[in-house]
Amino acid sequence: MATLVAVLAAGSVAAERPAAALEPPTTLVKADLYVDRFASPNPGSVNTYWVQAPQGLILVDTLRSPADARMAVARIREAGQPVAAIVLTHVHPDHVGGAGVFHRAFPRAPIYASKASAKAMRQDKRGLYALTRSLPGSDFPKRLTNPTKVFRAGATLTIAGLRLRTAEFPAAESDAATVYYESHSRSLFPGDLLSNRVTPALIEGQSCGWLAQLDRLRRSSLAAGTAYPGHGAPGSARDLIARQQNYIKDFRNLVKRAIRAGSPAGRRVTGVERRAITGAMARAYPRHPRVASLPTLMEENIKAVAAEITSTDPAELPRICR
Repeated sequence: MATLVAVLAAGSVAAERPAAALEPPTTLVKADLYVDRFASPNPGSVNTYWVQAPQGLILVDTLRSPADARMAVARIREAGQPVAAIVLTHVHPDHVGGAGVFHRAFPRAPIYASKASAKAMRQDKRGLYALTRSLPGSDFPKRLTNPTKVFRAGATLTIAGLRLRTAEFPAAESDAATVYYESHSRSLFPGDLLSNRVTPALIEGQSCGWLAQLDRLRRSSLAAGTAYPGHGAPGSARDLIARQQNYIKDFRNLVKRAIRAGSPAGRRVTGVERRAITGAMARAYPRHPRVASLPTLMEENIKAVAAEITSTDPAELPRICR
């Protein structure tokens, strides 16, 4: 758990739409939407975005720490526009640690989160926030700034004159996750469900769930257009989905090979095997900075995915995970 923490730390609401009932892909009209980004310094760079709505700016996520948030606030103020709202994609520490700074800078802006995310933030079942505060040198806030506007799964929001569809993708990169989609510009804000050319954190042991949710996203109309990921640069949503799936599949296959029957240590991954997996991924995915400063992130990913695979009956896995 301490490792997990080290990774994550270093309008109007329409009627509910069920999370599983996403629309099939359709052809959408392209329109301009002004989006800007602040990426905190590496290692462990994380994004916050601001979107130009008819009645002001909408901010997406609040960074890892108050120090990062203060730098972002200075950039946001350069836009010379009022901030109308803040929306949260998920509540890992690296996306909510700066919420208090944002709230003090823009006190009239409500903070939106789905019901599942707001509950996860209150309960903190994994103990992420308390442990984040205990890390050496941590400036994570003693008291979190919680959402002030909570919406149901699948709701369509109208915020500052901009209409945003939402959908929930739980048990993937994080336990609870919301994506936001603006259909006219085909702009997707997926949080950490997608990243771009970074080494992700797989240490929650939900790599199969992540693959399945990415496949669900790929088959929906939300995959049309541009994605603005939680880590890394914006890009084609379909390209980012394919890259994220390929990375997870390649990683799982390497780990499966290390723990297969007849491997040197059986279900235990040896040091030689860990180094081989790390080297193979570095060759296949060069120049992919870690989503956190934790130097042992790859080793912890291997440990978590090995435990996930060994504890799952292959016959019960969805096809994409086999």
